Amino acid sequence: MTSNASQPLVIVLLGPTASGKTDLAIKIAEKLKVGIINIDSRQLYIGMDIGTAKPTPAQQKAIPHHLLDLRYPNNPINLQEFQQTATAHIEKEIQTNEMSLLVGGSGLYLKAITKGLCPPAVPPQTSLRAQLSQLGQEASHQLLKQVDPTAASRISTSDFVRTQRALEVFYATGKPISSQQAINPPSWRILELGLDPVNLRQRISKRTKEIYLNGLIEETERLIQIYSKDLPLLQTIGYKEALQVINGSLDLDEAIETTTKRTNQFSKRQRTWFKGQHNPHWLNHEKPLRESLSIIQAGLGWD
Repeated sequence: MTSNASQPLVIVLLGPTASGKTDLAIKIAEKLKVGIINIDSRQLYIGMDIGTAKPTPAQQKAIPHHLLDLRYPNNPINLQEFQQTATAHIEKEIQTNEMSLLVGGSGLYLKAITKGLCPPAVPPQTSLRAQLSQLGQEASHQLLKQVDPTAASRISTSDFVRTQRALEVFYATGKPISSQQAINPPSWRILELGLDPVNLRQRISKRTKEIYLNGLIEETERLIQIYSKDLPLLQTIGYKEALQVINGSLDLDEAIETTTKRTNQFSKRQRTWFKGQHNPHWLNHEKPLRESLSIIQAGLGWD
């Protein structure tokens, strides 16, 4: 965190999936009387509620939540668009409350905001995206390895959104996306708090069972009816396994087991990212609210 106390404070609560960020963020927001700006790449989409563990209607009623339900799932948002939208919400919160609270586990999206990462201004290339969707994620990622090996090494082989975006930028500009991401730090003080509970694997197992129990299969069926089974977001964790249950290639127990395994793998990648790209105050898992409020109050200069 920078030391210029005249700059507004942007508080970031980050951590891997299922670490308890939403519940803690609501408690912090209640104490500080601020809204919550969600930094989760899948919670941006309308109708993807259960599979993304989006804050419930009751939670959203208790505390204003921003950056939820920005787009329909067949109209993906790119990093530059997200950054512009998020920055506008942060500035509005600062004007109203003299601070802002960001919560999420999407590392690149957080970095774009907190570090001022400037992605290239390339609009969506609809026809190219359609061609890449037909080509499939595995082949698309192999293609990315050929044209931009640096980006390919940073992007998961299962991350269709970032793979397509990197290829989109390359074919639109003739230059790798990895060479076009400048840094322009924002004029805020950034205070990062991290959640990484010791029982994360158990939490992931519990939440995976809950999202299936709460209607993930039915939610996936609704998405298929509206957008078809070829919707790229249906290849993400949870939805892909639900889709396989629907088409008969997995039974429910197998789907839960596979989703749990993929989520654990994802959380490991998140932990690696946060430790390499961020330097948060890692909170004690036993008393995270008390500790976080103490750190925030010190950052605000409150007695």
